[in-house]
Amino acid sequence: MVHLLGPEDRLLATIEGRFPSVDVHVRGNEVTLSGLPNDVARVEELISELIALVQGGHTIAPGDVTESIKIIADGEQRPSDVLGQNIVSSKGKAVRPKTAGQRDYVDAIDEYTIVFGLGPAGTGKTYLAMAKAVQALLRKEVSRIILTRPAVEAGERLGFLPGTLSDKIDPYLRPLYDALGDMLDPETVPKLLAAGTVEVAPLAYMRGRTLNEAFVILDEAQNTTPEQMKMFLTRLGFNSKMVITGDASQVDLGTGLSGLRVAQRVLGEVEDIHFSTLTSDDVVRHSLVGHIVDAYGDYDARQAAARHERDRAAEFAQRAEKRTGTGGPSGRNPRRGTSS
Repeated sequence: MVHLLGPEDRLLATIEGRFPSVDVHVRGNEVTLSGLPNDVARVEELISELIALVQGGHTIAPGDVTESIKIIADGEQRPSDVLGQNIVSSKGKAVRPKTAGQRDYVDAIDEYTIVFGLGPAGTGKTYLAMAKAVQALLRKEVSRIILTRPAVEAGERLGFLPGTLSDKIDPYLRPLYDALGDMLDPETVPKLLAAGTVEVAPLAYMRGRTLNEAFVILDEAQNTTPEQMKMFLTRLGFNSKMVITGDASQVDLGTGLSGLRVAQRVLGEVEDIHFSTLTSDDVVRHSLVGHIVDAYGDYDARQAAARHERDRAAEFAQRAEKRTGTGGPSGRNPRRGTSS
């Protein structure tokens, strides 16, 4: 009951806040519900699913309660099935999908050879891919993990960073090191890196290689060029998996064409390649991040609509100019003569 209600009954408060028409009374190991029948039935199902998660050894957070409510409302899956899957455990903490969208993404990685994880910041694209890579390595399904990303500046210039080339590139690969450190023993990571079992390298180092028996992750794929994306995908060897993660709204290539966007158009119908799209509903950082993502999405949509209207107005003006001809300042067609 303590795990179900949360410290200081925070989880219970979350339930009562989402269902104000239902009174929840807890006495000992019994929970009594009263209120509108439909809402009582939903809360009863919710509590049953939360009990199943607790019995499975999961520590429930308020976000799990909120996501469970969404899953029950959709009616397609059970929260205990979606949130109850442990990918890998380390330091007493389990890495698992926390939304229905994340669960679909994880299932796609199991099913397909190449998976594109698309979505905004904070949706767990890279973190969950890393967890699946570690899981595959521990199960001996692959013999190595290869993590890569393009070294493209987000406003700063690479040449102004201090140190050697390796020192300059390291900040771009640091998020991958951090995620890896969360899932493996800190003492194990240097040994795996030294042995080549885990390799973290910029995308340029992938050219000319064939990656067999490897779990390969390409992060920040929106910053690849079409040529780089093609080069990377054709590195795929036997008994390997590839996960490509990126957010098409965060391209740092300037005016260049994103290889991720081209891949979406070119590879959409190719067998054994899957595009998994995560949304602001799958953001598992601070709840404000989801609102920020939505606000920028609305802004981008308005800007696109405004550009479209300007283009239409310019096109209309060009057509009107062609129809009036070029017969001098009066705009009359010289073939029709002048009026007296």
